[in-house]
Amino acid sequence: MSRTPFADGLRFAFGTLTLLPVRVTRWDRPAARGGMLCAPLAGLVVGVCAAAAGLLLLVLGSGTLLAAVATVAVPAVLTRGLHLDGLADTADGLGSGKPAGDALRIMKQSDIGPFGVITLVLVLLAQVAALARAYDGSWTRGALAAVVSATAARLALTLAARAGVPAARPEGLGAAVAGVVPAVGALAVAAVVTGAAAGAGALLGPYGALRTALAVPVSLAAAELLLRHCTRRFGGVTGDVFGGLAETAATAALAVLASA
Repeated sequence: MSRTPFADGLRFAFGTLTLLPVRVTRWDRPAARGGMLCAPLAGLVVGVCAAAAGLLLLVLGSGTLLAAVATVAVPAVLTRGLHLDGLADTADGLGSGKPAGDALRIMKQSDIGPFGVITLVLVLLAQVAALARAYDGSWTRGALAAVVSATAARLALTLAARAGVPAARPEGLGAAVAGVVPAVGALAVAAVVTGAAAGAGALLGPYGALRTALAVPVSLAAAELLLRHCTRRFGGVTGDVFGGLAETAATAALAVLASA
């Protein structure tokens, strides 16, 4: 048995959002609520690991492009590629133009269609290009971009799990976490993450603080647009949609953080 709700939430967050060896001991609504509230912490750990990989390659003299590739690869590895797979499946479902039921069946298929492939290629290219630009600015800026974008990506999941957002299916991760987070709690976590991002960005000066703080709401806005579209098209969220939201938020955050 878990000793505290916070511990249950941490286990749920790390056990479902990463491949780190954390065993989920509870799979009920209270644990899911705690897990979604703790999701940015899982993103923080993933982002630190991604930044460490990029910095290591820079120290070894690999150059900023290869460092950016490694930085993008680490989150994919630490999530078993589930978020990227979810992005591709969501793109296939949306691109099919079919009714909700048929689109959801397309998303459950194991193969990836043309919409999914194109979306994956463009998103990964955008992430690598943005990180390479950030590393060109400075190693600190690139590392900070990796950490903030990964954290913002999981924060988008916290907001997507807020009350009032339905599940598209009665089973799966989407059904387990849909609507579990009170809206006030989600906004409070978003405020904390934004403030922490601004504080970290202050290492790069006043403009760095502003840019880093701005990256969080911009990433959430991009994810919210996708969330609303998916909710209209599919009737709610699924695990694939959550993956698509995370990658959308990460890419939007990196676009802001790479700006000159």
